[in-house]
Amino acid sequence: MAPGPAAPEPPANPAGRTVRIFGRSYPFVAPNIRDPRLHLAAVIISIHFLGQIALGFRVSVPQILVAILVCAVIEVGWTLHERDALVWPASAMLTGSGVALILRLSDMQSNDHWTWRGWYVFALVAALSLLTKYVIRYRGSHIFNPSNVGLVAAFLLLGSTRIEPLDFWWAPFDGWMVAAYLIILVGGLLITARLHLLGMSAAFWLTLAVGIGVLAASGHCMTARWSFEPVCGAHFWWVIVFSPEILIFLFFMITDPKTSPAGRVARVVFGISVAMVCTLLIAPQTTEFGAKVALLSGLVVLCVARLFLERFLPAAGSERDRLGAFARAAGGDRYLTPGRALGRGAIVGATVVLVGATVVAAGAPARESLVTSAFASSDPATQPPLDVHVDPSTLPPVTVDPEVTDRGDLSQADAQAIAVTLAENLEAEAQALRRGEKSLLPSVDDGQRLTTLQGRVDDVIETGGAVVPRYTFDALHVVLIHTEGQSGLSLGFEARGTVEVVTYGVDGSERSRTTSPFTRTFVLSRPTGARWLLVDTQPNT
Repeated sequence: MAPGPAAPEPPANPAGRTVRIFGRSYPFVAPNIRDPRLHLAAVIISIHFLGQIALGFRVSVPQILVAILVCAVIEVGWTLHERDALVWPASAMLTGSGVALILRLSDMQSNDHWTWRGWYVFALVAALSLLTKYVIRYRGSHIFNPSNVGLVAAFLLLGSTRIEPLDFWWAPFDGWMVAAYLIILVGGLLITARLHLLGMSAAFWLTLAVGIGVLAASGHCMTARWSFEPVCGAHFWWVIVFSPEILIFLFFMITDPKTSPAGRVARVVFGISVAMVCTLLIAPQTTEFGAKVALLSGLVVLCVARLFLERFLPAAGSERDRLGAFARAAGGDRYLTPGRALGRGAIVGATVVLVGATVVAAGAPARESLVTSAFASSDPATQPPLDVHVDPSTLPPVTVDPEVTDRGDLSQADAQAIAVTLAENLEAEAQALRRGEKSLLPSVDDGQRLTTLQGRVDDVIETGGAVVPRYTFDALHVVLIHTEGQSGLSLGFEARGTVEVVTYGVDGSERSRTTSPFTRTFVLSRPTGARWLLVDTQPNT
């Protein structure tokens, strides 16, 4: 995230300030109120503040402060060694706050404001991010946006089971989200306009909107930890393009002057190129984790490509460093005959079609993966009809956890109806075990549960005997289950009751029957947006 737009390097000691440490005087460079980095810091801190009090960010105050402090200490020490002066670590603190804004522990819960859990992860990622600024350099300047490359490295190395990025969509669209958008938009527009970087941001956003639009129109979907069903089509486009995360990325990450081109034309080309690479990297992804890491990775790729890109574009401040002049020079003639205009229009059109086809082709593996897994396995047209009937009156009233209620998209009646589906799924599993019919399972199970039950049916087919459980519920309580890797939101039915286990012999006769109490959480998800499927069971918390 940070450092974002940065001011020019300040004089060594503009006000003649000094600080004495262990009997020795050092020049001290204090913060400058006109430094854009302080203005950017105000925006990011405001977002952190809203995240803590209203948006339910799954990050604690100690985690944020550790990331900022580690970066500050490293930069103060480095500049003290290199320049023999104490310099306010404005850029480093932005790097730390940017890391803390994006980075999350996978099992972190919201509203745990003061926990120190996992603080060392934030410290290590922040330190790694900042050190790239000093270690990976070219012609006296760092190549990568520090927090951007540090976060990408951390996500790729540690994986979604340990850490994950901040969600694309933060919270329900209410007054607090409106406030967050206003802070980002007003702050971003003012800062980027002041630093003449608004054209780059606009070029990125418009290109990304078109690219993601093509991808969405091709039928692309992704799972998200805040959604019960896949995010597809127009919803997918809206979530990506209008995400507050995208606004932060385009205003405060790709616009770092130290890691973006200097010329006006080069900046616009850079913004377009980042958006195109991000779209191509997002296309094969099926989870929000993958899509977000792909977005961040696009900037890493272009930071390297920038070193070559600038060689072929007008130098900053040159006569050709204007969009109009560059377009005329690229066209070859100021005035075109109708034939030449038609030919060049055809070339442009063919290029656009080729790029769109490339985006669609890049997303083909993701679409095939969805079709062959969740979608194909639960298609009613390919499965035998379910012969299960559960009387809703036999189920207890379902209680709903406040976290579920606060979402506003699952009523008490919905929860009661899903409980009936759970009972039907369990009865279908019992039929599959009793008959040795694996074909019944994809209609009611998915994920780990499907794998487990298919193995049990294989055992029935092999041995001829079967152990069939049937459940009676005395109490059902619905909670939210956040799965790893931002792979989709599930419901957990915390159940209490009795289970009757019937054992059948090879000849089909009943060998034994036992009844015992049970407490268990049945996890259901909606991988296709249609029927709720049983995906796992867990001990009750």
